[in-house]
Amino acid sequence: MSISSREMPGIGRKYELDTDFGDKISLVQLESGGVQLYISSKNGESGSAELTLSEAVRIANILAGSVLKAEDEGVSMIFSSLSDLPIKLHSYTLGAKTDGKSIADLKIRTVTGATVVALSSSGESILNPSPSSRFREGDSVLVIGEEEQISRFAKKYL
Repeated sequence: MSISSREMPGIGRKYELDTDFGDKISLVQLESGGVQLYISSKNGESGSAELTLSEAVRIANILAGSVLKAEDEGVSMIFSSLSDLPIKLHSYTLGAKTDGKSIADLKIRTVTGATVVALSSSGESILNPSPSSRFREGDSVLVIGEEEQISRFAKKYL
């Protein structure tokens, strides 16, 4: 298997994959956000399809099992079995707004819909902290939810 890529000015980026079976797959990631897919089989048959970004992500999910999109201190994941539900994980350093308060005191899930799945405080990390876990200024938390829920968490508690 070999893969190559090249920039196509004004169009996007083209990737070409020669499979171990002798077929050729070409993908063009369009600047407009879509994807064009071309397949040429070793026996001369060929085909093509144009996909929206959402369709391309769903196919990637099927092929890879999950897709991760990294960003600053966060990652978005889409799983093939839940392709209509993008899940976001984000880590934050907490400030004075949450100091001395517990997860239950702040009613994080009720208020934002997001869930704190990990807490790092005073050098100790806790997976799935209990509702009674208290935050200190400077603690790090890992929060999971949909994009809107993560956004609400950041606006309310940071």
